[in-house]
Amino acid sequence: MAYQLEYETPAVDDYIRIRLAAGLSRKSVEAASIGLPNTICGVVIYHADEPVGMGRVVGDGGCFFEIVDIAVVPEHQKQGLGDMIMSGLMAYLNEHAPDTAYVSLMADHGTPEFYKRFGFEASLPPQKAGMSLRINTTSG
Repeated sequence: MAYQLEYETPAVDDYIRIRLAAGLSRKSVEAASIGLPNTICGVVIYHADEPVGMGRVVGDGGCFFEIVDIAVVPEHQKQGLGDMIMSGLMAYLNEHAPDTAYVSLMADHGTPEFYKRFGFEASLPPQKAGMSLRINTTSG
């Protein structure tokens, strides 16, 4: 199977579809429509003109960058697409992130070893503590 990586932000409907198929949390059309245009760097993996994987870098463009939305639809997993996505995002960061920039990500359980291959280290207490807050609503 031939796959093509494109440097672009995914379309809202593709973004939501790929996230859900890959088992990531649902994002509303409203949230995706606001958030996606703020992508610093996005990559989309295509197979036969269909988006089947994606990843993004968000942040302030200078001091802080966060890798988010690394996702591949199940039918195309185990084909090296995660490596393609991360390699594309890391190439962007290595070229554009200034010295002293901080790059972070939140890895699902079972995936930290994957990200270690790209130079990431676990943030472990007591020196560091990863924290998060999810905004929930009951509508849409």
